[in-house]
Amino acid sequence: MPPVDIAARFGDNLARCRKRADLSQDELSVRASVHRTEISQLERGLRVARIDTLVKLAVSLEVSADELLAGIEWTPGDTRVGRFSSSASD
Repeated sequence: MPPVDIAARFGDNLARCRKRADLSQDELSVRASVHRTEISQLERGLRVARIDTLVKLAVSLEVSADELLAGIEWTPGDTRVGRFSSSASD
């Protein structure tokens, strides 16, 4: 499977879930207690969410963390370095 840009995939998932919840970035930022600029940066793939931010976003959007992490998989390495890959076809 091809390598995946984790930040971009997470951002796509976040934007999709936010729009499905019919929330603006401002509304989500208030619900999740996360600054609006961080929501914007996450959705654009400029930042990777910390675990506490992931939990806040998932609860605020009423989705599982799995939905925000959809398509992101980790393949552990043996004696080599592991890598992230995408489970969805792009």
